[in-house]
Amino acid sequence: MPAHVPNAGLTRRDLLKRTGSLAALAALTAACGGNTGRPSGGGGDGGGAKVNLSQWYHQYGEAGTKEAALKYAKAYTDSNVAVQWTPGDYGSKLSAGLLSNKGPDVFESQLNIGMVKGNQVVALDDIIADVKDDFQPGDLATNTVDGKIYGIRMIVDPQVIYYKKSLLDKAGIKPPETIDDLIAAAKELTTDKMKGIFVGNDGGLAMGGPALWSSGGEYLTDDNKPGFTNDRAAQAFGKLHELYASKSVLLGAPTDWTDPGAINQGLCAMQWIGMWAVPGMQKVLGDDLGVIPFPKLDAQGEQAVYSGGWTQFVSSKSPNVDAAKKFVKWLWIDQEEFQEDWSLNYGFHIPPRKSLAAKAAKLQSGVAAETVKLTADFGHTDNPAWTPKMGTAFGDMLTNIIRKGADPAAEISKAEKTVNTELQRLFG
Repeated sequence: MPAHVPNAGLTRRDLLKRTGSLAALAALTAACGGNTGRPSGGGGDGGGAKVNLSQWYHQYGEAGTKEAALKYAKAYTDSNVAVQWTPGDYGSKLSAGLLSNKGPDVFESQLNIGMVKGNQVVALDDIIADVKDDFQPGDLATNTVDGKIYGIRMIVDPQVIYYKKSLLDKAGIKPPETIDDLIAAAKELTTDKMKGIFVGNDGGLAMGGPALWSSGGEYLTDDNKPGFTNDRAAQAFGKLHELYASKSVLLGAPTDWTDPGAINQGLCAMQWIGMWAVPGMQKVLGDDLGVIPFPKLDAQGEQAVYSGGWTQFVSSKSPNVDAAKKFVKWLWIDQEEFQEDWSLNYGFHIPPRKSLAAKAAKLQSGVAAETVKLTADFGHTDNPAWTPKMGTAFGDMLTNIIRKGADPAAEISKAEKTVNTELQRLFG
């Protein structure tokens, strides 16, 4: 099932388009109010009648996801859980809800340090303690601030390059290992009816993070300094422009990179997309589907996989924090059947729990298994200290470099100033 349909509401993929970062949902707005999605009535954490909980989701693009969320909520018997399914701009609605007393008790998002400093979420160390070692280190790190864990990862969504093996074989092309290999392959595979690669109708902004990682860089260093400012990072960003300018990149596709329509319809030979689309691609392409990570910059570089996803949180403004934490533990830690259902039956996603991923039958063979291994070997998760303002500056930098051919060093310098201002605000 395509994960993204234009104008059909904000999906998890829409949030990745500009910067490759999922921090945008944490943006704070001044607006408050709106329908809470809670059942009428309420109650505290004390004894007596069941408390009412509101659980917020963005509108997923895969068929059956809303019904699944409703099924999980109905199966929980310790509280009355009302699911609010939000089409459109989930990020703005969530930001407003977290600033008011009319927001969710439980919600999905991605952790941003502003959510912690603004006292919008509660720590969940107590409910994850017994299974903490069953989560990948990156999935813990992306939800940790100052040593406390604030979210339980729901799904892992790796982004990689899928390709039609027969087309590369016919052209005598090996799967690209460096960015130069990727550019050369895209040129060679381009014909008058097909482009070599599709990386998004914006020309490839979603690959900014992977390109940075391929050079050995990071968004932020371990001591919270800009990690994208050296010559190697500039070279990697410049390579994205070289790819864009090569006339081998598909632009103006009917659906964007988050949907497999381009590669399925033969509009391109390779496509940057997430593992969520594997079932849809296999339905059309069968075994003629290969996968590679984002290639390394050069012999000194590193292959890269963006390991995105969604996480469950408890709002600090919930009148029923203990009940909300109990529900999150029940659904995302105790109920393995529901966790496997959510990860594997509505597109393919990697279960965050290592024990579940290891026994997920649908991920044990073929291109799905290869994607899981690539994610384990080369995956990078979001840094919660990377704020929305930083992401906007980084995205503007990429736009100017990739699409306009601006000097990478000069654009990096502009973005660096914004990032440093944010870092000063956060850490002094």
